[in-house]
Amino acid sequence: MVPSAVTWGLLAAWAVHDVEELVTMAGWTRSARPRLEERLPWVPWDRLEVSQRHVNVAIGLMGGIMAGASALGARTGGRSPAFQAALLGFGAHGVMHLAQAAVTRGYTPGAVTAPVVVIPFSVWAWRRLRAEGVPVRTGAAGWAGLAALPVVLAGVHATAHTLTRPRTPGTE
Repeated sequence: MVPSAVTWGLLAAWAVHDVEELVTMAGWTRSARPRLEERLPWVPWDRLEVSQRHVNVAIGLMGGIMAGASALGARTGGRSPAFQAALLGFGAHGVMHLAQAAVTRGYTPGAVTAPVVVIPFSVWAWRRLRAEGVPVRTGAAGWAGLAALPVVLAGVHATAHTLTRPRTPGTE
């Protein structure tokens, strides 16, 4: 039997990680932008700067997704394709944080908890699933789950942008 520490642990590990992002993301995008514009001039930094309100909404939306995936994992003993895709995406997300920190040659939001929470939890959870005899989706199914990560992240941020953009009178 897959322990709940694996399935609900995904939500807990995500929450620990996203507290770091919640506290640092908006301020970091503002303060790091001049340095990053100089170092990486092809990146559309003006479109990537986010307000604290946007960060709050995006993290809330992603929290709903992670809670749903964790619930599906708990209900299916870790066999849910959505749970496994979320677990795979979470681990890949941690690796992306380390890559971002390397490319920018400094701290990026999430870079502290990625190597001490995100990646270790993901590796441990996959090992536990395998040890419990849970079929782990690999091959095309695994790649499809991984490919969904940028789509989900873009959707969350697009929705947060829509929900938090300033309203102009007469356009509602």
